Amino acid sequence: MVKKITRIFGYSLGSILLIILLLSIAWNQSDIPVAELEKKYFVPGSSYLTIGPDKIHVRQQGAGHPVFLLHGSFASLHTWHAWEKELSQHYHTISLDFPGHGLTGPSASAGYSTDDYEKLVFEIADQLNIDSFYVAGNSMGGLVAWKMALHNPGRVKKLILVDAAGFWKISTDSVSKAQSRPFIFKLLQNDWVAKAVVKITPKFLFRYNLKQVYGDPAKVKEEDVDRFYDLMMRAGNRLATTQRLRQPGKNLQDSIRSIKVPTLIMWGEKDAWIPVINAYQFKDAISNSKLLIFDGAGHVPMEEIPEQSVREALSFLQQKPW
Repeated sequence: MVKKITRIFGYSLGSILLIILLLSIAWNQSDIPVAELEKKYFVPGSSYLTIGPDKIHVRQQGAGHPVFLLHGSFASLHTWHAWEKELSQHYHTISLDFPGHGLTGPSASAGYSTDDYEKLVFEIADQLNIDSFYVAGNSMGGLVAWKMALHNPGRVKKLILVDAAGFWKISTDSVSKAQSRPFIFKLLQNDWVAKAVVKITPKFLFRYNLKQVYGDPAKVKEEDVDRFYDLMMRAGNRLATTQRLRQPGKNLQDSIRSIKVPTLIMWGEKDAWIPVINAYQFKDAISNSKLLIFDGAGHVPMEEIPEQSVREALSFLQQKPW
């Protein structure tokens, strides 16, 4: 009986190990060289700017007052494609791939916090001889954007927050509770998972996450899944991502009330990553602000409902200061 149980256990363990091995072979993907990705994702207006030891992928279009467009976690400057097409008819748009994202790739300093990113955007503005500008940011990029407005309102003249991060605690009815983070963030903060994801990166996770950030998952296109996946596979980006999620930057939630620049807060009503209650927290905290909620939209309105969201952004930027 004991031998039979041992034999069954051995077969079961062997089967599990075989499945793990087969899955590892199926999902184990090598890094993609940046030169290969440039053929597909180096878009009109793209160039590299050298900031310190790093080459930052930047896209510039149009002429007029500058508008910086800052993407969120796991994304790239391509998330702003529809907005750039419209805004560049009136403004000088500047989008970029943050270090650890897109074609930019890993940073030599391994500095991936939102504080590092804030400093980087100002350095890019300096190199381009841009003194004052508008800035729009989505999710993590929104957090970078409002930190910029908080620390240097003399340069940031208007602020657009699109489903922005930054409230780590939410207060309701005099009760404060910690903000729950999306599953993918919790998953990648596990040491074992972080080590595995550098080698094993299943594409279905990207499809799942994209469908999570859309209010209507049916709007997710396979080409979008391909882009997110390909750019994550850019040499060095997977390791940089696991490092970045351990470098959140300073928690300045209590300082948001000090932001005085005119601010447009835009939010998808069905945002599953940063719930709409955060929109009202920003509205309450920033006195010189206006709030728009998009029914049925999710975490990335600039991708899911580009025409409607950019129309509101353009209207706000063209208004005289309130």
